[in-house]
Formats: sequence, structure tokens, C-alpha cells
Amino acid sequence: MKALICGSVAYDTVMVFEGRFREHILPDHIHMLNVSFLVPQMRRNFGGCAGNIGYNLKLLGGEGLVMGAVGSDFGPYEGWMRDNGLSVEHVRRIDGEFTAQAYITTDLDDNQITAFHPGAMLHSHRNQVPDGAGIGLGVVGPENREGMLQHAAQFAAAGIPFLFDPGQGMTQFNGAELEGFIARATWIAANSYEANLICERTGQSLEQIAARVRAFVVTRGAEGSAIHADGRCHEIPAAKPAHVADPTGCGDAYRAGLLFGLQRGFDWPATGRIASLMGALKVEHHGTQNHRFSFADFERRFRESFGFAL
Repeated sequence: MKALICGSVAYDTVMVFEGRFREHILPDHIHMLNVSFLVPQMRRNFGGCAGNIGYNLKLLGGEGLVMGAVGSDFGPYEGWMRDNGLSVEHVRRIDGEFTAQAYITTDLDDNQITAFHPGAMLHSHRNQVPDGAGIGLGVVGPENREGMLQHAAQFAAAGIPFLFDPGQGMTQFNGAELEGFIARATWIAANSYEANLICERTGQSLEQIAARVRAFVVTRGAEGSAIHADGRCHEIPAAKPAHVADPTGCGDAYRAGLLFGLQRGFDWPATGRIASLMGALKVEHHGTQNHRFSFADFERRFRESFGFAL
């Protein structure tokens, strides 16, 4: 069962300021801010929600197709995807645009200042959910507003069950539009803040929304996650990482675990733990697509983390 993963494909440039922003940004002069940070450490990573989910799903042995819009500078990322066995069949190149770019500066207190240029992602609505491509499930993840609305409608019209994962795209939608996503979605995944926003903007409780979909998954970082399904709440413990290097992209790794569990027909307790361990394995590495493992290694870590085998 192939999963079509609609969302952003981006370059992430991560810089480290070896100081603290609060020591250089004066609150009483914020109206005339002019400050420069020396960043001796810098990494450029392949990222974006769709790219990250596709990469992690491939590591698990799942089948995922990334669908997104990229720019004329996509060459290095395309080579990376091909080298890692990811299809670019549904990645549309937009001439004259840059691939989406995130510039993230982090200080010693883990505060972040981010500038995001959407670039070609603004054209993601030009991609269409294909018919007859062997797609068994989908993901509507963060991309441009029109793309998210259209892809949700296209999945529903094609009878393809899909996961609604609003993420950073949440701010683009009002309550009525979120209601439209809920009415079409099969599953919803959000962190606790996003879940509260969905409830607030739609005027519905988490339990009311969960009753309308097969599962409403709420992640809580190091506190684990909860999967509300079939009138029950499955509490999923957080898998413990060997060490913490970089939390960026953990949510995408978790969602890849959800997709893998759905593709393989695992129950929710097992699926949630697969997702939890994926997040832990990601947090042990810098960047969103720099971790690797064999499935045998994953099974071993799963057994060590949760006390039973897959």
C-alpha cells in the first residue's frame, strides 16, 4: 500500500550563535532593532515535512511517494532522494523559483529565530492527487493554503483515506476550513498546541473530533503521545533516546511511524510505539535526514524500549 505524502520539500540552513539572544536584544529598543549574530557553526540539511516523512518511511521499509513543488535549485536534493531510493515522480519543478528555504539561528538557550522563504511551495496546488497509481493512503501536510485544501478534497473524491497533519500550516485556516478538513480526513495528527487550536477554532472538544475520525493522534514531546481511537485513549510512552542532539524533524519521523503501522496493519498501541521510537532515533542526530538504521536494529531498539517484540 503506497502512501502519497503531500507537503513541503525544503532546504534547512541551521546556524548556531554561541551566545544568548536576550543579551543582545534590548526590550526597550525593539522598535529599532538592528543586530547581527556571528554564527561559526552552520549546517545545510535536506528537509521539509513531506521530504522528512518520506525519508523516515523508507528507512522502515514502507512505501511512500513525496509530492511537492520545488525550484530550479532542487538538483542536490533530487540526487539525495534518488540515492536513498525515494521517487521524485510527483515532485514538480517550478522554473524561476527557489526551493523552499528555512534559515534557523539557535542560541545557547535553544531559542530560535527562523526566516522561511516558501518559494516554489506557493505553487504546490498545481500538483494533483493522481488516479490509479496504487495509492492506498495519503497525507495532507503543511504546504501552501490552496494545495492543502485541494489535496484534501482530491483524496476524498478519490476515496483515498488520508492523514490530516496541519503542522505549521495551521495559521492559514479558520474554524470553518478546519471543519472541512475534519469532515474529509480519516486520521488527524497534531502536537498538543495544534490540537488545542483545532478544538478552539472549531468549537469542538477533542473527544468530539476524535469520534468523527478513525484516530486523533496528539503528540506531547518527551511526555509521549495519546491516540484517541474507537472511543478509547491509548497512552503511548515516549521512547528514550541514547542522547539528545537535535529535536528538529521528530514530529515528521513520528508521522512516518504512524504511516508504517497503518500500511502493515498494526494495532494502535504498537503503531504509536513505532512512531515514538522513530522520534527518539531522529533526536539522536543533527538534521532531519541524517539518521540511518536497519530494520533489525529498529526491532532490537523497539524490544529494549517497550519490552515486547513487533
